[in-house]
Amino acid sequence: MSLLKPKLSPEVADALASGGAIVALESTIITHGMPYPANLETALGVEAVVRENGAVPATIAVIDGELRAGLERDELEKLAQAKGVVKASGRDLAVAMVRGQTAGTTVSATMLLADLAGIDIFATGGVGGVHRGAEQTFDISADLTELGRTKTAVVCAGVKSILDIAKTLEYLETQRVPVIAYGTEDFPAFFTRQSGYKADHRLDTAEEIARAMFLHHQLGTGTGLLIANPIPEAAALTHDFIDGTIADAVREAEERGIGRKELTPFLLARINELSKGESLKANIELVRNNARLAAKMAVAYAALKKQ
Repeated sequence: MSLLKPKLSPEVADALASGGAIVALESTIITHGMPYPANLETALGVEAVVRENGAVPATIAVIDGELRAGLERDELEKLAQAKGVVKASGRDLAVAMVRGQTAGTTVSATMLLADLAGIDIFATGGVGGVHRGAEQTFDISADLTELGRTKTAVVCAGVKSILDIAKTLEYLETQRVPVIAYGTEDFPAFFTRQSGYKADHRLDTAEEIARAMFLHHQLGTGTGLLIANPIPEAAALTHDFIDGTIADAVREAEERGIGRKELTPFLLARINELSKGESLKANIELVRNNARLAAKMAVAYAALKKQ
């Protein structure tokens, strides 16, 4: 069976050919997660963090219907200012290709395209999960099912408090996805370092995580790994502040009938407004922090694969 391969940038192609360290990066943070110019500044800054820590960044997107792994600077600038860009999960990719659309890829789509390109590690902000009230709405992110079927390791700051974290962790267990917290036993909640729930496992170095990832793949489990990396303490928001802000944003979304794919972007935008920009600053810091850990993991994992 033939599988489509994303078009690689020269830098990513060279790194793959030489067995180098590569970190995949999503593009919805550029197209839907932040306003311009913060989105472009963040994208360039995150790529710089990856390079500073010894790996090659591979921002993944759909450009005019073409699957891409690795974007040049001018392409990032164009994407950051583009209008009418769609948000694509794994299920949307084929239609975006047929229509020749430009799309920002969500966690699920980025995982899939990274795997097709041969990239093992992906850094993002937070993953989607089981939404509050899912027992009535059945609103469960495709990110979780993709983690259960695609072997990409995803480095994130946990999941946002807008989600039902307990149910999200239960769903990941059902999908056989190991949840590894970096340097802590607590599962982080994106803007805050603790969620009140424990992660499955704790590992304290990038090398240990890379080794666990290598063995997990050798066992043939076929699933991804979720690496939960807490937001830096200096950038973290307090539980009371963020929980109250999220509650107000969720209430407004319900009153306005906003749901499905539009819900998370709306909530993040409203949380940023209500927090007077503090949540955006925290978001930028945690993404950079995740890119740093992912790059160190990628260097260690590349060395393991060459042994």
